[in-house]
Amino acid sequence: MAITGDDALVGTVLNERYLMGERIARGGMASVFKALDQRLDREVAIKVMHRGLGDDHQFTQRFVREAKSAAKLNHRNVVSVFDQGTDGEVTYLVMEYVPGNTLRDLMRAEAPMPPWRALELLEQVLIALSAAHAARIIHRDVKPENVLITPDGDVKVADFGLARAVSAATTATGGTLIGTVSYLAPEIVTNDGVDARSDVYACGAMLYEMLTGFKPHSGESPIQVAYKHVHEDIGRPSAIQRGIPPYVDALVARATVRDRDQRSTDARVMLQQVRSVQRALAAGLDDDPELVADLRPGARVDEDAPTLAVPRAPIGSALGASASASAVTTATAAGDEHTMQWSSHPTPPPSVPIEGAAKPAGLHPPMTREQYGQVTSRPHSRRGRNLLIAAVVIALLAGFLSYYFTVLRYDETPFLVNSAETVAKDNAEQAGFEFKVTEREFSETVLAGTIIRTDPDPGDKILPGSTIDAVVSKGPDRVYIPEGNLKGMTIDEATAALGQQDLTLGEQNQAYSETIAQGLIIRAEGVTSADPLKRGDSVNVRVSRGRQPIDIKNYEGQSLQTARKALQDAGFTVTTNEAFSDTVAEGAVVSQSPGSGQGFKDDTISLTVSKGPEAIPIPSVVGMKKSDGRAALEAAGFKVRAFSFPGAGNYIIQRQVPNGGDTAKRGTTVTISPL
Repeated sequence: MAITGDDALVGTVLNERYLMGERIARGGMASVFKALDQRLDREVAIKVMHRGLGDDHQFTQRFVREAKSAAKLNHRNVVSVFDQGTDGEVTYLVMEYVPGNTLRDLMRAEAPMPPWRALELLEQVLIALSAAHAARIIHRDVKPENVLITPDGDVKVADFGLARAVSAATTATGGTLIGTVSYLAPEIVTNDGVDARSDVYACGAMLYEMLTGFKPHSGESPIQVAYKHVHEDIGRPSAIQRGIPPYVDALVARATVRDRDQRSTDARVMLQQVRSVQRALAAGLDDDPELVADLRPGARVDEDAPTLAVPRAPIGSALGASASASAVTTATAAGDEHTMQWSSHPTPPPSVPIEGAAKPAGLHPPMTREQYGQVTSRPHSRRGRNLLIAAVVIALLAGFLSYYFTVLRYDETPFLVNSAETVAKDNAEQAGFEFKVTEREFSETVLAGTIIRTDPDPGDKILPGSTIDAVVSKGPDRVYIPEGNLKGMTIDEATAALGQQDLTLGEQNQAYSETIAQGLIIRAEGVTSADPLKRGDSVNVRVSRGRQPIDIKNYEGQSLQTARKALQDAGFTVTTNEAFSDTVAEGAVVSQSPGSGQGFKDDTISLTVSKGPEAIPIPSVVGMKKSDGRAALEAAGFKVRAFSFPGAGNYIIQRQVPNGGDTAKRGTTVTISPL
């Protein structure tokens, strides 16, 4: 099988320099390939324009100018442009190769994101756009697919100027709008000019999606979404995700206000506003009225809202079908949204014969003058003519009545699906119908407060003045674990409590706890009572093993300082008392209680500390015979040193040192003499 399209480029060499590798992305305007710059021996990314763009001479000239302009941006948060060229019918752009994922990939994994995380990513996008706006470069196609994230977490913005080049080439010939519809500023849709505030709007739309997990507007066709950007405000993120502070709502509102005169003037201004909000989040503020007042846009005047270039018509009508059919998009994966082009001047619907209408009876080809004369000359010709006319009138009337009762007296049910409830009600009443909400139900795909379906269905026949019954979305069906995160519950109690919310008990991981009794739940893991969960989700818990035992080490004979520090570091409380000891040095531990086994944190361990030997009175032996005095002193625990001389024998003691009655520690030496 022959390889056609983009795949045919793999393995080729563009301009004898760039060896084309695997295709790594495909969008509505171009495909991106990983390639090797053989001249500089480095990996690059090459964006190849799709046929129909790259083979237009005017587009190529404009594309070259825009590539040169983007190449002037030298910033760490901007994907660098290295080269641009054409090779035969291939028009390409050579860019820095950025390994990693796109913001779209990250949003699939993490959205809805906490405000701090979403603002952390948006901050780097705005830093890149600030550099571009300072250089008078407008991106025009800010979207998650154009925000690249490296493995180190750095953010880089790609495709500066590309949308402008494509727009210039296409609008010159077909009145075609270029842009990614979910992030398209109203002024782009209405062809009122583009400036830095259009990029700000796209950033606000991306922030809304990061915070909620939903695109700002939804519809069955790009033209419906574009219509909503012009005629409907983007809602508050907190209406979908609880816990988002009002000042974050105000930041989104300021960036996405439809009147761009009220919008942040450029990325640098929005960056300052983002950093103000980040400071409020870091301070843990639930609300900051002054910051909200600074950020919130002024009153909006809907009567002055610009009109979409495509006429408003039900999707079932020929006009709606024409507008929808003019959209062109190519997606690589579910959820990706690429730059689109659609006609701002839809082709009028062709004339369509009405099926089922009665044809007039009795009509004949026109008569000649001679035939007419023959008829009028016949008897009763006037009566025959009258009967013929009556038959024709009756047939026409029957056909008209049939057409009226089957077709003409009916209107088409307007398309209200995916519109906000208030907008749907206004549109229905303006079209001459009654509007009634008959049911509200949960939906994983339709935003809260918007229409899921109507009865009759859009485009179905309906009598003027009839009631359109609508089912309104309550948003995703989410439940919450009990307050307190299941702390202190038994396994059975937690299972029952979660079951009431259609949740199940998951893994039961064991851990010691000093405050929660053994067998009771310490906490739910990875989720709190403020986190929304889907019905049927499982909740993992950490279960207490009771207090953690601590081995008791014996420190008898060691210094008090060493013993006290070691026991306190282990988690024990230490008490001390003192006692005399003839065997343990002063200041060392004589005894420890308990001296072994296991204890628990804050248990008390008592240490007895040596005061050294006890001092006792020295017996008086003066006047005693030497042998008796020695015996008395030794019996009291003292050592004896006796002076003697020849012939003295068992003399009478006349002197002792220390004196009798003094105190000294056991083992002290007492000297006795006869003089």
